[in-house]
Amino acid sequence: MSTDLCIMPPRAPMEMPAQDFQAEFRDRDAPGAAPVRGVWLWRLLAFGPALVATLGLTWVILGWFSDQGINIVEGILLTLIAFNFFWIAFTVSTVLLGLVSLGRRQRRNRPVRIEPLKVALLMPIYNEEPWYVLGNARSMLEELRARGGIHSYDMFILSDTQDDDIAAKERDSVRTLQASLSPGLTLYYRRRPRNTDRKVGNIAEWVSGWGAAYPAMLVLDADSLMTGRAIIRLTDALARDPGAGLIQSFPHLIGAQTMFARMQQFANGVYGEALAEGVSRWCGQEGNYWGHNAIIRTAAFASCAGLPHLRTTGGREQLIMSHDFVEAGLLRRAGWGVRFLPRIRGSYEETPQTLIDHILRDRRWCQGNLQHLKLLRSRGFRSISRFHMFHGAVGYLMSPIWFALLVMWALIGVGEDASVLTYFNASNPLIPTWPEVSDSRHVLIIVLMYAMLLAPKLMAILAIPLTGARFGEFGGGWRFALSFLSEVLLAVLYAPILMVQQMVAVFRVMFGLQKGWTPQARAGGHYGVATLIKCHAIETISGTALTAGILAGLVSPWLLPIAISLLFAVPLSALSGMAMPRHAQGWMGTRETYREPLITQAARHYRAQLKSALEPEMVRAPAE
Repeated sequence: MSTDLCIMPPRAPMEMPAQDFQAEFRDRDAPGAAPVRGVWLWRLLAFGPALVATLGLTWVILGWFSDQGINIVEGILLTLIAFNFFWIAFTVSTVLLGLVSLGRRQRRNRPVRIEPLKVALLMPIYNEEPWYVLGNARSMLEELRARGGIHSYDMFILSDTQDDDIAAKERDSVRTLQASLSPGLTLYYRRRPRNTDRKVGNIAEWVSGWGAAYPAMLVLDADSLMTGRAIIRLTDALARDPGAGLIQSFPHLIGAQTMFARMQQFANGVYGEALAEGVSRWCGQEGNYWGHNAIIRTAAFASCAGLPHLRTTGGREQLIMSHDFVEAGLLRRAGWGVRFLPRIRGSYEETPQTLIDHILRDRRWCQGNLQHLKLLRSRGFRSISRFHMFHGAVGYLMSPIWFALLVMWALIGVGEDASVLTYFNASNPLIPTWPEVSDSRHVLIIVLMYAMLLAPKLMAILAIPLTGARFGEFGGGWRFALSFLSEVLLAVLYAPILMVQQMVAVFRVMFGLQKGWTPQARAGGHYGVATLIKCHAIETISGTALTAGILAGLVSPWLLPIAISLLFAVPLSALSGMAMPRHAQGWMGTRETYREPLITQAARHYRAQLKSALEPEMVRAPAE
């Protein structure tokens, strides 16, 4: 049975040349992004306190070391602590900025007459469940039709599916959906026989073939869902700002069915808003792109954001994996503004359901983000664009640094008379003199780190009333408090496991072991005991060693929470995929949990409707 199906409008070609990272580029059609008032002050308030706090901590620790200078080991320890502390402090200052910004009265923009835009809603897919994706697509189209407005929207399902059976289901799903769409709604579909350059190539092929017919494109993921209001607000924002090349929304997480996913969803929905607001303030016109739920000026993207292949040290060509950060930097380099509007509500995506699914996705992201380090010296990028790429890579490099700090703290032990180092021969010149930091002092550092990690969460709670929300929307004060404490406890338990796994991901990339970019298991994978043990062997061994050191009195008991997490990594991983009990559906619930958005209700209805039309025998089976 043929799986070839192409339902597309007449071609409207547009050139999309690959950019040269060794030459500066300015788009002659870019009118220039309007300067954001006070952005330099916001940046000073974001970076300044973090830098001052880091320098202050460094000065204090320097005073703890001997007066005879700093040896190599002390220098390494000091550098690791300072590097980690800066990024923690930077997060705290960014959330604090968000609090200040949310507390200010927002200026109302003067009404501006805007021209209607024809927008392409692009949904690239790869081996996804067709009924699920198309159910989401229909819900967005139907909402846009109901809302009306001056803009027009066409949906494009851009398939890179390589599995012929899934491709056949896609064909049947598209035909079934087109027969049931409301009048006036347009849905196109095409499948590439070869997924050359993955999502980058998928979008580029559409731009080159049909981009000239659409002044704007809104890029979605397979699990994206946006309300009609959110899509229209993004479109209006682009239409009002002729200098904007890309406007990114802040996607909220939905669809959490397991304990681990619910923890992630709660953190995103409660803590994320203040952080996002702070980021938007210091970004100004140098915002970032997360690859989905963002509207883009098509002509600007075509002329400025074509991605070349990178050449490896071995001479091979390599695709830019995490393309979104780079595309945002290229647009800004060419003179277009890249904005982040976190206050637009109704932008959603889903999150991995289990710890292992999260780890697998993280390995892909690690591969792409570390690749950005090769581009930091490219010509023409703005400083903030370089910072976005560096920050993305640092997010993964911090895990090996944290692990190194953990090892050093464990070796320092609880004093000169009770330390792992006492088992080494002190007269051996190959063993360096260890930093003279007492147990109480390095415990103080650990406590300070914990406090700084907790501070953004506490400040974000203060921001909830400033966002227009009430604690009643989270189930009430007591239920919210229980959810908050549960999330903090689970975050403490899972953080050391994620630290080790991100360290593994970094080494997999460094040694060329991370291959490919496999699709995400949307519903969560099911993993046996053997898989869990194999995946978490390093954590289990590390936790066993730490626990033994603590019980022997050689390692500080302040490392016990980390030791417990690592020791019980396998059962914690199994627990992560536990379905939420029916009586605990409100546990770690967000606003979307207690009051489900109409768009998610509609999407669920359309998915079920399409699935029943395609697989009636599967739907009826449970009832027989």
